[in-house]
Amino acid sequence: MADPGARSIWLIADDYGFSPGVSETIRTLLETGRLSGTGCMTLFDDWRDHARALAATDGRFVIGMHLTLTDFPALSTGRTMPDLKRLLTDHDVETIGMEANAQLARFRESFGRDPDFIDGHQHVHFLPPVRQWLAGRFADLPPEKRPWLRGAPTLRAAPALVKAKVIVARLLARGFDAEMRRHGFVVEGPLCGFYDWRRPGAFARALDLFIDRAPDGSVVMCHPGTVDDVLRRRDVFTDARNEERDALASEDFPQRLESASLRLKRAAS
Repeated sequence: MADPGARSIWLIADDYGFSPGVSETIRTLLETGRLSGTGCMTLFDDWRDHARALAATDGRFVIGMHLTLTDFPALSTGRTMPDLKRLLTDHDVETIGMEANAQLARFRESFGRDPDFIDGHQHVHFLPPVRQWLAGRFADLPPEKRPWLRGAPTLRAAPALVKAKVIVARLLARGFDAEMRRHGFVVEGPLCGFYDWRRPGAFARALDLFIDRAPDGSVVMCHPGTVDDVLRRRDVFTDARNEERDALASEDFPQRLESASLRLKRAAS
């Protein structure tokens, strides 16, 4: 008889393709069943090497596209994309659509199919131009063949120190879930996984909170990795990725899930 208190969540590692150390760590966690899947950044020059390694990775997991529209050279033009603050106030629908198409084409080239899901680096998939792109780009596909989308955040499983950040993300996502469902998409969520990565040891404490409080069906984002020189050149979010890796790889993690009657969702067989 099923446990009436049992829950299941998507535990998704963002940023696959960000650096060799990030990608290798994510593949190891996927192979050992510690993750439900990963979202891919397809815009960097070394993407194809990362993609080949992921395609050869064993396990039942979903592979999505982590749409990236800020800070890095655009795949479509080579020009550096704006930071998030500027993107929020000054964006062009055509330019965003062109870059999203380029990143999607690279995903399709590598895996021969559409992504299982689409979300956004710095939550850019919530932006109105991306909503417009999603609705148009997949309009010719029946709902069951479309990527699912990561939905709006919840405060329910958010550590106290990041609740203001979650509220900002919720404002960015206002109306997203209902709008995209009207367009025929499956929207999974709510989104959990926010924590103050600048504080050493914060992820382990936050992970306990996510395990205990994440609503059934949540998408819990995480960012495990092994810091390398490429990551240090590309991002300021570094050492906390090692902490996430160690927490998710620990022997205690599966036992902790079991004690909370929490199951990780998997790709369909």
